Amino acid sequence: QVQLVESGGDSVQAGGSLRLSCAASGFTYNNYWMGWFRRLPGKDREMIATIHTTGLNTYYIDSVKDRFTISQNSAANGAKNTLYLQMDSLKPEDSAIYHCAATTQRAWTMRPSAVSTYTYWGQGTQVTVSS
Repeated sequence: QVQLVESGGDSVQAGGSLRLSCAASGFTYNNYWMGWFRRLPGKDREMIATIHTTGLNTYYIDSVKDRFTISQNSAANGAKNTLYLQMDSLKPEDSAIYHCAATTQRAWTMRPSAVSTYTYWGQGTQVTVSS
């Protein structure tokens, strides 16, 4: 049974940093995508960064590209993986609930293009940035 558990959310001032973590377990394969998502007030959930478990492919949306870094630390068999999101130069508009998510088995050349491609979701962690 796949489980994703986020942690690291907090309240910080603008310009500060946070590192989110997502502990993933239960995978029976080691070839899939993981991503970080957020839902801003009044908006749909958006994918902000994603990475393949091989590390061969990553993607960021433009608004976070120079401020956030996605990374991972995975076991060789892929059963357990920890996903990270280092967030620097935080802005009030980054305030949201952040979720991690994972796809089913998927090649590194097939970057997911839709939120619905991600099958497994964590419960989320709150990030609040004050001005």
